[in-house]
Amino acid sequence: MSYLISIKTAFLIFPLIALLFTIPFILHQYHKYGSINKLRCLIIYSFILYMITIYFLVILPLPHIADVTYKSGMIRLLPFSFIFDIIKESNIVYSDIGTFINILKTNAFYTTLLNIFMTVPFGMYLRYYFKCSFKKTCYLSFLLSLFFELTQLSGLYFIYPYQYRVFDVDDLIMNTLGGIIGFYIVSLFNKILPSRDEIDRKSLEEGKKVTGLRRFTVYCLDFIIFNFILIFIRNIYLKLIIFIIYYAIIPEITNGLTIAGKFLNVRFCTNKFKTIKYLSRFIIIYYYYFKMPFYLIILETTIFEVLNILTYIKSLIYFTTLIFILIFYIVNIIQVLKNKSKFYDSLFSITYKSTIKEQI
Repeated sequence: MSYLISIKTAFLIFPLIALLFTIPFILHQYHKYGSINKLRCLIIYSFILYMITIYFLVILPLPHIADVTYKSGMIRLLPFSFIFDIIKESNIVYSDIGTFINILKTNAFYTTLLNIFMTVPFGMYLRYYFKCSFKKTCYLSFLLSLFFELTQLSGLYFIYPYQYRVFDVDDLIMNTLGGIIGFYIVSLFNKILPSRDEIDRKSLEEGKKVTGLRRFTVYCLDFIIFNFILIFIRNIYLKLIIFIIYYAIIPEITNGLTIAGKFLNVRFCTNKFKTIKYLSRFIIIYYYYFKMPFYLIILETTIFEVLNILTYIKSLIYFTTLIFILIFYIVNIIQVLKNKSKFYDSLFSITYKSTIKEQI
């Protein structure tokens, strides 16, 4: 039952962890490959889910702090003591072969088996995706197990006054063995799954195209970087100068690369009057996405004051305005994700070019 609780908890926590991981993952993929490979996403996110699950198997269920007291025998340093535990629990009679089946019914046997199976996927991930050698797989499997055992030994990083799980050297041995088994098992799937090198090659090939999501990511990252710089600037004229430098001068000097574009391997391309076009484009984007909805709310508020209309009508207009703004952003995002050229790009004949192929 405790195993089911751990697995259910992992699946409940996974969406939040995945959400926190998504933005760094997208930035890393566009920086390194210029694309987001679906199989790579499946591998990485399944690996995250797997790591969350085995971690919760180690720490859950959490006892009440008042129930955790000092107990002797919570540290077991004798290797292969699980063998004696299995023999003791099974009550086998050596003269009666039929009693040996009792071994499969003992808790010690299932606990040992679980400790092996728990890290089999870890060894598979290490060899298949992370391309670890046998030696490195053994080393990392042992370190993972040691991390789990120290987590238990420390009472969940000293949150509890004493440890509530047994520190067992056999767990280190079995977890490491599981990683080794996983290392060899993954070779059975080599003919079915594409290799990591094949995934990388396909990603780089796909990275030669600039997708809508990649364009949107470049825009958002530029916006974040630019506004982070403005945090330290108070003078309005200096802000304007920085805006011109960031969105016009830098792309002109770098032949169409903003700071985010450089990191995400996306170049803006256009014909003559590049500086003016880059600057005009970003001014339009700024007012189109940020100022226009703001002005709409101001207009709506002004109507309230001038006409002095009834409260319920005000609420209706206000709600309608918010819905309109929401639809406005959703439609624009969908258009970008579908790779449709926005009017401000068509107006200035601006296209997007991937710089990934320049690096291969």
